[in-house]
Amino acid sequence: MEILHHGAKVGVTGSCHEIKLGQHGLLIDCGMFQGDESKGVLDIDFPIEHIHALLLTHSHIDHVGRIPWLLAAGFKGQIYASEATAALLPLMLADGLKIQLGFNQQQCDQFTLLVKSRLKAIPYDCWAQIILPSGELVKIRFRPAGHILGSAYIEIMLSTGEIVVFSGDLGPCNTPLLIDPISPEIVDTLIIESTYGDQVHHGIERREAQLKEIIERSLIDGGVILIPAFSVGRTQELLFDIENIIAASNVKNEAVNWQEIPVILDSPLAGEITAQYRNFKMLWTKEAKERKQQGRHPLSFSQCITIELHSDHQALVNRLKISGEPAIVVAASGMCAGGRIVNYLEALLPDKRTDVIMIGYQARGTLGRDLYHGKRVIKVNNKIIDVKAQIHTMSGYSAHADQADLLKFVGGIKQGPQTIHVVHGDKQAQLAFAELLQQIKPQAKIVTGFS
Repeated sequence: MEILHHGAKVGVTGSCHEIKLGQHGLLIDCGMFQGDESKGVLDIDFPIEHIHALLLTHSHIDHVGRIPWLLAAGFKGQIYASEATAALLPLMLADGLKIQLGFNQQQCDQFTLLVKSRLKAIPYDCWAQIILPSGELVKIRFRPAGHILGSAYIEIMLSTGEIVVFSGDLGPCNTPLLIDPISPEIVDTLIIESTYGDQVHHGIERREAQLKEIIERSLIDGGVILIPAFSVGRTQELLFDIENIIAASNVKNEAVNWQEIPVILDSPLAGEITAQYRNFKMLWTKEAKERKQQGRHPLSFSQCITIELHSDHQALVNRLKISGEPAIVVAASGMCAGGRIVNYLEALLPDKRTDVIMIGYQARGTLGRDLYHGKRVIKVNNKIIDVKAQIHTMSGYSAHADQADLLKFVGGIKQGPQTIHVVHGDKQAQLAFAELLQQIKPQAKIVTGFS
């Protein structure tokens, strides 16, 4: 058995790993490189003739975005994923094809039909069998990772009984919408992400109060509040919190009348993803299910307006630019690297009444990174923009486990691992995390992407 890394050995995008078993291999994720890590790399630059199957940890584009190129390179195997990831994958890939390759709807439909014909959806916590061409039997199991809907860490049991675990992206503990990841019991070899291996986050418990405070302070001054957010994961967490703020608001005692503020979800993809979150409410936390049982609609409340047509989007951008009327706009992409949020930024960043709330990780080389770090002159749609808007940053919406959560996950493993591969992190994050791993698992061999 050999572990190979074709992406995210260093850095945080382009996840793609391989477990090689004799003459055959299983691929875990096939993601797109983003930001400074992209360098135009889309083609598959490693041998795939021996790859028997592709296993997906979740549907974020930095974990699935190169699947079209994998198929074009001749991959003919099955694609295994959790049930929710299997539902989200065609939506995410179709959106990527429109943006990356300019595919029209018919071309996207043809491609997604091909992907669906290869997809094998596996329920959480159920073992599935893969028989390699050599006759070797491998078992796989997807277990909740808490990162986004459908996200999983994957347990792979080899014919020898050895267990290899790929963490994918692990989510933080104690989020209100999705259940926490539970550590595997027995692991021989662990491949684990380290996005925030050097950071401890605070704020999940009070993120809703912080969001309310920022929005109210912003709305008193008038103008639009822009929240760049990934279509899957962060958008749904935001809607969940905003609905709770509205439900708890008392008009008489509030500085702002929350009952009248339009909440605009300007992303057709986010609308489709949110519908899938509602379809898979059996994966929600107890708290989230209770809200639904009370007759509330945490992800489809009456003030939430979804914009689908591009013409409606453009009309709304122009209207808000002229009127400056109060509204909360949630739009992709989360790193402001494309999508409809860019048009809002171009139109509204020069207006001092505008507020932008940055809630997630911003990769190097993205517009979101520039805004996050307070640049006041930026380039948007090839135009130089003087930023007069107020930029806010807040914690609590990270979809990634922090250092404490990662250590809790590894520390919860009752037996093993003998070897830990630290991946999916910048150098500082990987090395800091590796040092702490050695303390809690002193018998393990720790390998980083920088070893």
